[in-house]
Amino acid sequence: MSGIVSAPRSRLAIALGGVELLAGVLLILQAGALIGVGRQTPALDSGNQPATTAQPMFDAGPRQPARKIAQDLIAPPELDATRIERIEARPPLGELGLAYWPKTPMPGDWREMLLYRPIATSSAIFEAMGRTVAISGTLAIDPDRSCSFHEIAWPCGQRARAAFNAWLRGRALKCFVPPDVDRFAIAAPCTLGKQDVGAWLVSNGWATALPGGIYGKAEATARSAEMGMFGPPR
Repeated sequence: MSGIVSAPRSRLAIALGGVELLAGVLLILQAGALIGVGRQTPALDSGNQPATTAQPMFDAGPRQPARKIAQDLIAPPELDATRIERIEARPPLGELGLAYWPKTPMPGDWREMLLYRPIATSSAIFEAMGRTVAISGTLAIDPDRSCSFHEIAWPCGQRARAAFNAWLRGRALKCFVPPDVDRFAIAAPCTLGKQDVGAWLVSNGWATALPGGIYGKAEATARSAEMGMFGPPR
């Protein structure tokens, strides 16, 4: 029996020894791989000397300017500043190309507010909420003024005031006004919705533009189209 039992034990010992040998071989191979990671294999040149690390090459000699090729075809020719002449900007092709009217600078304590139920006292002056406001940038037509068109006189002042009142129709105007304590007559820019009041009055011929103001082109358009006071009786 002892001989029969010792045979399996011998086989087991041999198997364990083989496993340990295989594990040792694997450990040796892994250690060799780790050791050779950072090792550099020297390259051999013609003189059997180890190659050194490549260094960037710099040209220490004098630098020459780049050679110009087809300069007249690629680059624009040089301009003589003495031959340049400044001219006026081209006018817009139509009224749609005009920018919005610039806002008139107002004092710092003035605020934009709504003035309800305005009533026109002339073609460019109205009263609302105890204030008297003249539309800035315009000159009103006196209610007693008469205009002439092809030798036909007609009361353009009264007609201009009536046209302004009909356009307002009791709606609120948004204007820049001073504080409530200062209820004196003022000249201020106003809008009705998104419409500039001064631009509407002058472009329709119911007021004239203040000399040097922003509505000069609108008055010229009204004159050429014979609008309002520049046209026939209305």
